[in-house]
Amino acid sequence: MLEEAKKRTLDLQDRMRQAGIAKAVFTDESSIAYLAGFWGYLGIEFGRPSMLVVDAQDAPVVITPLMESEMVAEMTWVEDVQTWEDIGPRSWGRAMARAVGEAPKEIWIERSTIPAIVRNHLDDTYPGVPLKDISPVLGAMRTIKTPFEIGVMKEAGQIAGAMMAAAHDSLREGAREYESALAVIEAGSRKAASFLTDKGWDRFVSPMIHNLQILQSGTDASMVHRRASVKAYEKFDPVYFCFCNMAQFKQYKLGFDRMFHIGDVTDQARDVQEAAIEAQQAAIAAMRPGVLAEDVAAAANEIYRARGYETGYRTGRSIGVAYLEAPELKAGDKTVLQPGMTFAVDGGISVDGVTAGRIGDSVVVTETGVDYITSYPREILLSKG
Repeated sequence: MLEEAKKRTLDLQDRMRQAGIAKAVFTDESSIAYLAGFWGYLGIEFGRPSMLVVDAQDAPVVITPLMESEMVAEMTWVEDVQTWEDIGPRSWGRAMARAVGEAPKEIWIERSTIPAIVRNHLDDTYPGVPLKDISPVLGAMRTIKTPFEIGVMKEAGQIAGAMMAAAHDSLREGAREYESALAVIEAGSRKAASFLTDKGWDRFVSPMIHNLQILQSGTDASMVHRRASVKAYEKFDPVYFCFCNMAQFKQYKLGFDRMFHIGDVTDQARDVQEAAIEAQQAAIAAMRPGVLAEDVAAAANEIYRARGYETGYRTGRSIGVAYLEAPELKAGDKTVLQPGMTFAVDGGISVDGVTAGRIGDSVVVTETGVDYITSYPREILLSKG
């Protein structure tokens, strides 16, 4: 992983030189993980920013809180790790000044994700110095995944598959939503652990599946992002599992969703779910190099229209070290698909207060079409108990 991160940074520096960019400050956790190979646990919500300063000509600099510096130094390939403290003169602002310089002509930042505390500091410390957006440069690199990255994402896909199987096994009349969430966490964590060792960089990768489980059942199934509760399942209940904020491994995030039904399925719920599956499959069938992102969405939308439904959702999003990357599969996005792009592709219909149809998979674009990263039956799924 660290060799890959180093290669990416060297590639970025070359692109920066070609574009005449002298120095860039990265503050987004996914960007830092992508380039430097580490992530901290004391984020901006603790008032403790970590940063990576990349110089087009010289070695990059990591800026991190003192209390995490030992771990960070072991996790990253970057040799220059500058530390700062919560109190006293050794502030993160001073560490940044050393890395950025006293009189930069311009500073390149991740404009849409830079924390306000860092942006305000730059505005106050360097008045009149233009702040330009480095995101498109790095984004162009992240759009196409390397074989190494795809391999990690396929491991994440296996973890997600174990999670979905556990979700399925947990379903029965009388069981409660939170019990399904616990089963998912345990199964995913055990599967992730099977890919890890306690040596080297691996020892910093936790196998633990975390974040609140997106799960809704019964008439709440139409509420797209409700969390697991103490609600008990009843016969005919649709049950929706979304792993989009949980299915990840070594910082690579996937999209993965399935809808189940307790005991049996009503005619309306069947029709809605079959429409969602058909729309998703039409989108995936349209994906291949040379196709426009918006045309993939159009293939799904045509199915919705033919079956008498409407949807306000995008059909998919690019995935990688962030939950949302570019491009997106939606109207207006004219990005041309290329081999190595990875997407979460969804089918989704809501009938408010009644039911919903949901399905989502992660795929990678190949020379001839797509390969699935996630896998679970794409059909009407009933509880086993």
